[in-house]
Amino acid sequence: CCPGRRPACLSTGWRPDGSHGPCYCDQACARTLDCCHDYAEACPVVPCVVSEWSAWSGCAEPCKTTYRVRRRQVIQEPRNGGESCPPLEERAGCVEYWTQQGTECKQSLIPALITTGGFGKARKKRAAADGNERAGYCVEFQLVAITPGCLQSQHSYTHWMQYLREGHTVCVECQHPALDSRSLHCYGDGSGSKKNQLLHWQAVGNPRCKGTWKRIRQLDACSCPSVHSFLFI
Repeated sequence: CCPGRRPACLSTGWRPDGSHGPCYCDQACARTLDCCHDYAEACPVVPCVVSEWSAWSGCAEPCKTTYRVRRRQVIQEPRNGGESCPPLEERAGCVEYWTQQGTECKQSLIPALITTGGFGKARKKRAAADGNERAGYCVEFQLVAITPGCLQSQHSYTHWMQYLREGHTVCVECQHPALDSRSLHCYGDGSGSKKNQLLHWQAVGNPRCKGTWKRIRQLDACSCPSVHSFLFI
């Protein structure tokens, strides 16, 4: 059983077309139709077999938007033209709000993860049904810089990102469950930052859509137009 096309992998016997003569026992014979009659039995197709995914790793770095990893191992290599192995590593976005020493990250270092305010009503209904609803708050920001990726995505779930414009004032609401039970604030809200300090944000659902903004003020409730209203995640 030879990989690829091997002229040396030659024998004499019956071929699939019923003729008798030189025949091959290599992988290419299935395409050239000159396999020996017992090729499928002598050289069965064996696909790649992989293990289950490992658990997700921790974030690559704390206090910033990075990634986490999970991996799987090859249990059996493919043979005789069997299906090749799938990817053995996956990465996903990740934010860790605590340092390796167990202290909370400074708010000015944590990028705010935001999504459209349209999810707010469903989130409030779930919180009320669970009896976990807590009073939130709103933070106004002035957008300073936006990456081109916010305007380039064509998916329906990223349409709201097209309303992000440099210089505009936006409202970001902190609701349960994004509201941390210990600190009673949402991560990335910029609390404790200096006046006019540039803070970072990242749009959920499009890793290419991110930028900077300046915190203006905190309010009990948001009053921005719906297209400029967002949620902390």
